Amino acid sequence: MSVFKGVATALITPFSEGKPDHAALRQLVKMQIDAGVDAVVALGTTGEPATMTKEEKIDVAQTVLDVAKGVIPVIIGAGGNDTAAAKKDAAFYEKMGADAILSVTPYYNKCTQNGLILHYSAVANAINVPLIVYNVPSRTGVNVLPETFERLSKIDNVAAIKEASGNVAQIAKTIALSEGEADVYSGDDGLVVPLMALGAKGVVSVVSNVFPKEMKRLTSLCNENRYDRARALAARLIPVVDALFSEVNPIPVKKAAEILGISGSSVRLPLTEMEV
Repeated sequence: MSVFKGVATALITPFSEGKPDHAALRQLVKMQIDAGVDAVVALGTTGEPATMTKEEKIDVAQTVLDVAKGVIPVIIGAGGNDTAAAKKDAAFYEKMGADAILSVTPYYNKCTQNGLILHYSAVANAINVPLIVYNVPSRTGVNVLPETFERLSKIDNVAAIKEASGNVAQIAKTIALSEGEADVYSGDDGLVVPLMALGAKGVVSVVSNVFPKEMKRLTSLCNENRYDRARALAARLIPVVDALFSEVNPIPVKKAAEILGISGSSVRLPLTEMEV
């Protein structure tokens, strides 16, 4: 039940005059499709859903679906620290047409590993499309351990985990324990080559908002086992990755999008625009 193999772009949400810029978003999604990315993610961390109204999130999801649905998989973010709300949101976006749901771990309330299992089991049972678990402990305060994801991977529609813990040893164990049951995707642009060498199937990428062809090429080289060339390309991308994560995501990538003429750099408080 692989959702994609290669690169999925974690889309920014362009803003103009304080509101989502749907024209710019449509152009961004078209740019991703033209570059050959394998999927797009709406309303992930990079899309700033935490500071958007319910209506705005629905409209953003619809814009992405209007452009990409039926062309490449559209993954929509629906998670949170309220299991009942996460279930409801995931089911809603499935009805809208999402090809898969990306669901971040519960944050702030810091649940146990058993709580994670029960939470994701409930969300998975509320939908029929693939569910991608999103592990990003630096933002949430909770870490999906390899043994926990091994159990989650046995659930029929738990298709993958986006692993953004940054812990290569942990991710290697997660890959080993879930192999054949669910996929693992890198959640860090800087770890694509090592994690794909260990068996990850691709990356949910921030960098591909502005350099989609390069990230597509990088994952393709890895999938073709051409790691000498993949390492060389990854080395050339190091300054790009460093720049795009020099401040908290998505502040730098939105500034890069502005510089490249893709969209504006506006973010919503408490985030602030990058000063160059």
